[in-house]
Amino acid sequence: MTTHCDEALMVSPEVEGMAPERRRGVQEGRLRGLVDRLLAAGGLQAARLRDCGVRSGLDVSLEDIHRLPMVRKFDLWEHYPHGLRAVDAEEVVCVHGSSGTGGRPTLVPYTARDLEIWAEVMARALAAAGATARSVVHNAYGYGLFTGGLGVHHGAIRLGATVVPLSGGMTERQVALIRDLRPDVLTCTPSYAVHLGEACAAAGVEPTSLKVGVHGAEPWTAELKGQIERLLGIRAYDIYGLSEIIGPGVACESADSGGMLTIAEDHFYPECVDADGNPVPDGTPGELVFTTLTKTGMPLLRYRTGDVATLADAVPGSPRTMRRMSKVLGRTDDMLIVRGVNVYPTEIEAVVLGDDRVGPHYLIIEDRRAARTELRVAVEAVVEAAGLGDDLAHALHERLGVGCDVRVLPPGSVPRTEAGKARRVVRWTEGPAPLPGF
Repeated sequence: MTTHCDEALMVSPEVEGMAPERRRGVQEGRLRGLVDRLLAAGGLQAARLRDCGVRSGLDVSLEDIHRLPMVRKFDLWEHYPHGLRAVDAEEVVCVHGSSGTGGRPTLVPYTARDLEIWAEVMARALAAAGATARSVVHNAYGYGLFTGGLGVHHGAIRLGATVVPLSGGMTERQVALIRDLRPDVLTCTPSYAVHLGEACAAAGVEPTSLKVGVHGAEPWTAELKGQIERLLGIRAYDIYGLSEIIGPGVACESADSGGMLTIAEDHFYPECVDADGNPVPDGTPGELVFTTLTKTGMPLLRYRTGDVATLADAVPGSPRTMRRMSKVLGRTDDMLIVRGVNVYPTEIEAVVLGDDRVGPHYLIIEDRRAARTELRVAVEAVVEAAGLGDDLAHALHERLGVGCDVRVLPPGSVPRTEAGKARRVVRWTEGPAPLPGF
């Protein structure tokens, strides 16, 4: 069932609008069930629970969850290929994952029940963004091991919408099908949304049927959101997820979420911690930690995501009562350290794309060829703009507290991404410049 809620829909209003105190009771019961499942499955998480004195689910509560052990990506790598699987192999119906770093993939087994949960939370996310059973969803996320494409696919079918499973790339075909099938919902990475908008304009196709876009898999700023909305004439919403937790659908922005993302916290219990793993207050940036309260294939207790964000309660008075997270501010492993100053790439994007003279394509270069690291940024101007480089360098110095070399390059200089995530940051340690002009 769906109900209207200030322009955004709720698929399960009895769950999405549940009183917080009642939801907390549900979460605590599910946490205890999770701990019992982990202890029964044995392995790494069970051993760590026993090491801290936990013998059953009755020994834990939400009040003291911060005292329980955490799991990191390294733990999954160490247990490759089956990760921290907690069920027999015959219960696994599919495997998803990410390429990881250094050639070490992260693989996640899913049971049939996990796929049901995934479809449920993705249907909620799409409905919150404005999709309905009458929608045509143009799905340009990649299909395959990456969870983006199939996550949207599962959720759209659960919602009753029509899915056009384009996957990534083949941009000319994508433009043609937008023209011919007239979808109202676009799902893809924010960088590909920009590329698709430019391709539509180049082909003389006006994507007037599109009303909303649901974009994730990359950190992106309000400034890039504005560029996407101008290019495509849509309302662009952020979606968050990661394969270790479920895939997309962990949280999603909507018309009534106050610029933040509503978390499906009946399935994924959120925390925010500092570098030492200690809880931080709401509104304070910290590393997101999620506990998968209902997953069965590879349930995780207190998984450190590496994503930096803030947490907050629901919008006061909103029928949607679940807690919210901010847009991802950066990643703990993506942070640049330039002459002792910590810099997140999203801070640079906010300044660069906040200038109307700059196009949506840019590249951050961390120049490590000498002992003193230099920060360089390549941008493309959309209009003749004398002094643009100096203006941006000044604005970046004011925002970051560190000097930055800005180069304004001709349109088309910065590489475009047709599939997958955009490459926004490169580290230059030797050899030729990453781009002409440096």
